[in-house]
Amino acid sequence: MGLNSLNTKVSKSKKRLGRGIGSSKGKTCGRGHKGQKSRSGVAIKSFEGGQMPLYRRLPKRGFRSMKDKKSISLINLSRIQEIINKQSNVLNNKINLENLKKAKLINKKFTKLKLLGSGDLKKKIDIEVNSISKSAKVKIEKLGGKVTLIK
Repeated sequence: MGLNSLNTKVSKSKKRLGRGIGSSKGKTCGRGHKGQKSRSGVAIKSFEGGQMPLYRRLPKRGFRSMKDKKSISLINLSRIQEIINKQSNVLNNKINLENLKKAKLINKKFTKLKLLGSGDLKKKIDIEVNSISKSAKVKIEKLGGKVTLIK
């Protein structure tokens, strides 16, 4: 017979707090006297016992405007190809932000258009964008298309 073959549960029961002075955890229940920490339901977030908290020890790095990030519409070449297949009326004009907004393919809140290189094109296109990835530019120019960058 070994310890691993015993069926009974061998673990200490939790100390019951606040059950009289004789129980060794009575009266203040191990919380000390008065103050915020002695009250229930209070936790001091990110307090490290007086040590400089982690979020203050690390250096502040850079700034990124939240406004700019939300106003740029990202669109892949695969999506452009889907648009060409479904709606050829967009193709008659240059593909740009205004035409995509008119066709309700892009939300009207976007002020800039960025073209990404995921997917492939089968037809040459002329496109006006604010920014473009290298791979997308290479793929469009390979087919004889034209990319115009707007500032």
